[in-house]
This record gives sequence, C-alpha cells and structure tokens, in this order.
Amino acid sequence: MKSSVYVDNNATTAVAPEVTEAMLPYFTEQWGNPSSMHTFGGGVKKALDAAREKVAALLGAEHPNEIIFTSCGSESDNMAIRGAVDAMGGHPHLITTRVEHAAVLGPCHYLEDKGFRLSTLEVDEKGNLDLNKVHEFSISGKKTVASIMWANNETGVIFPVPAIGSIVKQGGGIFHTDAVQIAGKLPISVKDTPIDLLSISGHKLHAPKGIGALYARRGTKITPHIMGGHQERGRRAGTENVPYIVGLGTACELAMERMQKDAMHERKLRDRLEAGILATCKGASVNGAGTERLPNTSNISFEYVEGEAILLMLDDIGICASTGSACASGSLEPSHVLRAMDVPRSMLHGSIRFSLSRYNTDEDIDYVLEKLPPIIRRLRELSPFAED
Repeated sequence: MKSSVYVDNNATTAVAPEVTEAMLPYFTEQWGNPSSMHTFGGGVKKALDAAREKVAALLGAEHPNEIIFTSCGSESDNMAIRGAVDAMGGHPHLITTRVEHAAVLGPCHYLEDKGFRLSTLEVDEKGNLDLNKVHEFSISGKKTVASIMWANNETGVIFPVPAIGSIVKQGGGIFHTDAVQIAGKLPISVKDTPIDLLSISGHKLHAPKGIGALYARRGTKITPHIMGGHQERGRRAGTENVPYIVGLGTACELAMERMQKDAMHERKLRDRLEAGILATCKGASVNGAGTERLPNTSNISFEYVEGEAILLMLDDIGICASTGSACASGSLEPSHVLRAMDVPRSMLHGSIRFSLSRYNTDEDIDYVLEKLPPIIRRLRELSPFAED
C-alpha cells in the first residue's frame, strides 16, 4: 500500500515528469531574455512562441496571440474582469454566480463596493443555473460584463457555457469564464464558443504553480493592470517566466494527447468511489449528483459529521482530500457553494471533496473505501445530533 493517497487534485496536481524535463534546460542552458535581440534570447523566444501555440491548441483558439501568459488563474480572473470593466468605461452591470471561486467573487465585490451594480445568480439544489435569469440580467439595457465559471471547483458541476455565452453576447455584453477546473479534462473550443475571455491555471493540469494564462478573443479590449513593458503585446508587462511557460505548454500538449483516456480512467475511479461510499456510509449524499460533472470530482456530504474531523483522521492514515476550495481551507465557515445549493444544515459542515488525476489507481480507491467508513461511523457515534 502507498504511504499516501492523494485525492485532492482540484487543489493542485503533481507536475508531470515530462513537464519537469521540458523545463530544466530553461533554468540551466537557455536562460536568455526572450526580449533580447541577440541569438541567445531569440532561441528562448522561439520556445515561448511554441508554448503559446500549445496552449492555444488546447483551448481551440484561432490565433496563438490570443493567449496572454499570467502568474496564475487568480491573476487571469482579475485581469479579465477588471480589465474588461476598465476598457468598457462607464459603470457596466456585472453578472456572476453565488458559486464562483473567490478569484472571481473578490474582484466582483470590490467593484460593487466602488459603485458598480452586481447581480449574483442563484443555483438550484443540484448546482445548476437558471438560464432565464442569465437572459433577464443580460438584457437589462446596460452594458454588461459577465463572469461565470465553466466547472465548479468544489462539486465538479458543469455549467452550459456555450448557451450562457450566447445569451450574454446577444445582450451585447462581454463574457468571461473561469475554466481553471475544466481545462485539460474535457474538450474546449473557444473559437466555436461565444467566449471573449477565459482563464486557466497551470497547476491544475500537471504544470507547476505560478503560471497561468488568459485567452482574450481578438477584438476584445481589456486594460492591462501590470504596466511598464511591451511583453504579451503590451497586455501584461514583465519579463516572461520562460521555464514555467514552457512547462505549461508541455502540460497542455500532454492533456490533448491523454484527455479522453484520462477522463475515462478518472470517471471509472470516481464512480466506484462514490458507489462504495454510498453503500458503506449511512447518511452520505453526493452533491451535484444527477447533473453533468467533471469526470474527476466527487463532493460527498456526511450527515451529522464535521468535515474537518474527517480530514484530520484521513490525514493521519495518509489520505489527502479537501473540504472544498484550497483557497478557503483556513476558514471554518461552511462552503458558500454548498450553502447556495441549499445542502441541509445537518450535512453542510460534513462535506469532503475527492478529486482524482491520471496518477490515481484502483489501489488508491480501495484504500479510501477501506479506511473511510469506520472513520464516519466513529465520528457519528461521537456526534450529539446523530440518530441511533
């Protein structure tokens, strides 16, 4: 048995060996500045351009220059939302959802505090959006900037982004989607989808932490928030992080090659994990069950049990999972996503997210299914609220 079982891949993934290998020369041998005019810098520039083409290919972008390299998904989200609002001018109407990642809700609430109107869409008990509400807000008569995620980081629920984008564009708005969790897991074609701006993060698809990208469709105006250089066609100043950009390009290339195989593998493991937990753990429920979800993600609530206690006991035996977003792991507040889905109070604090990757095995699932049920039984026995 492995010394540890890592099932927290929506928080971060292991860097693929192929990615590490591709990056190493740009630390030791080809360390030139891609903006330099000499040959040493020019060779590095070619590597940067090749990586941009690979990211564009994964996203189905028509032009590589529609890809802007950033430091992470959070920067990409902030750049998209605040950059679009600044470029649009005036006070456009902002539209988002209650279940977005903090990297979207943060800038939206910041702008709301500055006087912008913000409409936050509800979801139902399965985590689905009401498209009629999207339409209602998108034709409000004002210029709009909408930011709606493609797949939820906590539950894996997938929103109908092509339909949402069509509604927003029909109303004349700018549409951004946070695609951090779906990129590399399921096919994306931005050239065939009404998306103006799209964010991804390298460490969610087996590239290192500290690298991300923003897709900006040709003709979409965004005001840069990091200024002072010509890099990224003037849209994001600062010398490019070439080793990490090369790593992201390689990770995107691997994702294109392995996507179908990985999705089948992860879905098989996820379904077996869920079936085993539901069969052996009384009072367990899968959040988002019955709707379209990412193949690798399972969010399960356990009645009358504290999620933090489950995690601590799992960690003691080498199982690494999560209660939701890694960015909120220091908070004792229940998940805003599950609150939006009206998860019953008796289950709200007892949610665990299991998220898988290509590197997980049947042995991992066997170990979780062996160790989790007795933990749940023990904690429920200690709960003053649990029924006999």
